[in-house]
Amino acid sequence: MSNSTPDVASSTDRLATAARLRNLGTRLLSLAAIQSDRLVNEELARAGARKWHYAVLATLDEFGPASQAELSRRTGIYRSDMVTVINELADRGLVERSPNPADRRQNIIAVTKQGHRQILNLDKLLTEVENKVLAPLTPSEREQLARLLAALVDHHGQNM
Repeated sequence: MSNSTPDVASSTDRLATAARLRNLGTRLLSLAAIQSDRLVNEELARAGARKWHYAVLATLDEFGPASQAELSRRTGIYRSDMVTVINELADRGLVERSPNPADRRQNIIAVTKQGHRQILNLDKLLTEVENKVLAPLTPSEREQLARLLAALVDHHGQNM
């Protein structure tokens, strides 16, 4: 097979795929996720970012300053990994830490003006990636897909 993912056939190989594989929803969902994830990671890397950077910046931008523990809960990033993410973002001037006045042992993380500009740039970039990934779908099909995927994620208790 020509693609970098071993389980992904080119369109010319599709006819050789067993029908039970071609029609297995969980397999199709996995293959689509692999392709989408690869494109998202590649484009974020070109912008000097990672998915976790985007998740933290988007969360802070939408909900305002938060503790690392709260960011971990809201984003689904493990607390131990959150420290690394916050350090990377702080080193780039995208977030700032300040002591929590109610508990000096805890830091409050806030997005900076530069971080706000970065999240807007990443929003545009991810919209472009989404348009590539979802190119064969009509706007109504895209909305339907988003609703169906959200239902699956909600059912299985994943943090969106």
